[in-house]
Amino acid sequence: MSVKLKDKSDEELLNSFKAEGNSQALGELFKRYSLMCFSVAHKYLKNEALAEDACMQIFEQLLLTLHKHEVNNFRSWLYTTTKNYCLMQLRKPQLMQLLEHEPDDYENEFMENAAFVHPINEIPDLEEKLQSLEKAILGLNPKQQTCIRLFYLERLSYEDICKQTGFNFNEVKSAIQNAKRNLKMSLAEMGIHYVLISLLWMQQSA
Repeated sequence: MSVKLKDKSDEELLNSFKAEGNSQALGELFKRYSLMCFSVAHKYLKNEALAEDACMQIFEQLLLTLHKHEVNNFRSWLYTTTKNYCLMQLRKPQLMQLLEHEPDDYENEFMENAAFVHPINEIPDLEEKLQSLEKAILGLNPKQQTCIRLFYLERLSYEDICKQTGFNFNEVKSAIQNAKRNLKMSLAEMGIHYVLISLLWMQQSA
């Protein structure tokens, strides 16, 4: 019986991607450390949306460049890669201008509630928050539900989602963007941070 991706070690997943080009193996590996990636990005960029975008960009870069690197410890390597990516972004004048006008309130609240302060299974009201997220997802239209689940849980690229669903690229992009906006608004009404709970949702599904 074949071993499920979630039961494989980091090293096995990394080798599967490098040897076979298995993007789902890399997606599973990245999912394990997505919350760490977001927390590091937010530490440097101090902006929720920019940190989320950084995580997505880093994952897409890994698909293209990871096979060129010798990686012994993926977690440590991803931490350094994320840090370096953010430092490069901070050199862009337009980004610095944006950050000058961003409030820092989210920094403290995120640090108080993030999974590196509490083990993931000990985060206060985690199950309730995840149920709220699932309820909000069920409130999306069918296309948005399908695309957001494939994007976050399966870690599929826009192109892979197109192949699996038959939607064109613009449909997938629009569905994901609209789903994220709708989820963020729905969860905000319940006092839940969309990015944080979505990353915890991904880790719980591992």
